[in-house]
Amino acid sequence: MNAQKVFVIGATGETGQRVCRELVKKGHKVFGAYRKDVQADAMRDEHIEPVRCDLVRATIDSLRSVMAGVDAVIFTAGANGGGDEMTDIIDGQGVVLASSAAREAGCNRFLVVSAFPDAWRERRMPPDFEHYMFVKRQADVHLASTDLDWVILRPGTLLDSPGTAHVRVGLAIPYGDVSRDDVAATLVALVEKPEIRRVILELTCGEEQIDKAIERVSQGL
Repeated sequence: MNAQKVFVIGATGETGQRVCRELVKKGHKVFGAYRKDVQADAMRDEHIEPVRCDLVRATIDSLRSVMAGVDAVIFTAGANGGGDEMTDIIDGQGVVLASSAAREAGCNRFLVVSAFPDAWRERRMPPDFEHYMFVKRQADVHLASTDLDWVILRPGTLLDSPGTAHVRVGLAIPYGDVSRDDVAATLVALVEKPEIRRVILELTCGEEQIDKAIERVSQGL
């Protein structure tokens, strides 16, 4: 697989950082969105090209300019408990803006980290969590309506424990946990399989090696 230019939105987040590192390790040219100068310095130390980008204030024009020339966009940004308004702006409108900008920039490959639909359904979750799930769902609906070569990845409950490089991935699988490391590795494997497109995939920990799991998905499509 030839090296690609990949723009990561949410590059400073817990999952986004892992995605960037995995992309660099695989030899790809990585552009990471950031808001604070100290974040840019940390990115350069890890061979990531920092790109100033604040989704709260972003427009299609501003996003299009920073996406020019990239082969793929990975959207891992999230409000992370910042309240309903921030969830609307980042998790919802952020996907709408970024996907529209990618299309205008000529970047057809767009991958987004969404939410597993069965997440904590056995619990009585507070209204802000239900709002989060609704917004993520609507963002998925929007992306699926575009003509981009999109992939929606819905991981189970995210864990900070070390990855195992083994997962379960499919169109519909039982709910479970998954390491952020393994989410990152799966996203990079998906970037490297452009024939996997316009599909929603669910992801949890499992017994199948990530590269073999993604190859199986590719063959199935």
